[in-house]
Amino acid sequence: MQTRPQLDITLCAPRGFCAGVDRAIQIVELALEKYGAPVYVRHAIVHNKYVVDGLRDKGAVFVEELDEIPDGDAPVVFSAHGVPKSVPAGAKARNMFFLDATCPLVSKVHIEANRHHAEGREIILIGHAGHVEVIGTMGQLPEGAVTLVETVADAEAFEPRDPEKIAFVTQTTLSVDDTSEIVAALRRRFPAITLPHKEDICYATTNRQEAVKAVAPNVDALVVVGAPESSNSVRLVEVAQRSGCDNAVLVERADKIDWSRFEGISTLGITAGASAPDALVDEVIEAFAQRFDIKVTASGQQREHITFNLPRELRQPQAATPGA
Repeated sequence: MQTRPQLDITLCAPRGFCAGVDRAIQIVELALEKYGAPVYVRHAIVHNKYVVDGLRDKGAVFVEELDEIPDGDAPVVFSAHGVPKSVPAGAKARNMFFLDATCPLVSKVHIEANRHHAEGREIILIGHAGHVEVIGTMGQLPEGAVTLVETVADAEAFEPRDPEKIAFVTQTTLSVDDTSEIVAALRRRFPAITLPHKEDICYATTNRQEAVKAVAPNVDALVVVGAPESSNSVRLVEVAQRSGCDNAVLVERADKIDWSRFEGISTLGITAGASAPDALVDEVIEAFAQRFDIKVTASGQQREHITFNLPRELRQPQAATPGA
């Protein structure tokens, strides 16, 4: 009998679901429980096909625009990535009942952008063109109020109306290192630029990138479990490659693994993007266990103690205190 090669797997921690993703999924599930199917969801609630398919099986109906939703009283949920102001305005105009699953850390960026605009500043948004979060943030303000900057070259080319009256905000799921280079260029060119009150890149993105940086130099290959549409998952692959693991790949789920990438390896790192559930990580580990004699160890901080409140409409009423 042929013996399987030994493989030491290091699980990066933290990995997988963040508080904003967890909240968004809960909103859809609780809306289905409370109001029954269908519950309409504008855009994929989070960027993960497994999660979306699971919610669809329970009665969620995914649409890209509100005009795909028939008139009626079925709830509509806005995705975790946030939406332009025109979307809730359109929902109100049709008397739709909607629940906003925008991650509170994305909402924080929206609030900052509105405040800068109200105070007369021109706004730079550091982010990726076409990403739904960027569309939502730019859609908070009138056309022309926000300029998208994607690269250091964009930052060098940007010409403000008044260099004394500019501010920047960022997409929450960017590479920390890339963003710091862009910010450095902006601060060098425009010393008066107003910075975010607190870092816009979210805690989950930062923590997952730091965990990958610690593991990547010490493994032959690294798997990021996540969807190709997921910005934070794609960034994790880039971070791993820059940190010394050239053989870093994005894997949507176990049946998508290209096994030719893992021939002859003896050490492997595994992490997951913030919208990838633990079930998919377990599935990937099991797939490696079919081909290798695996030993799994964890690296890094295991738990993130952050939770976000659910919308008021979905919170359980508190039980009355006995004797009150």
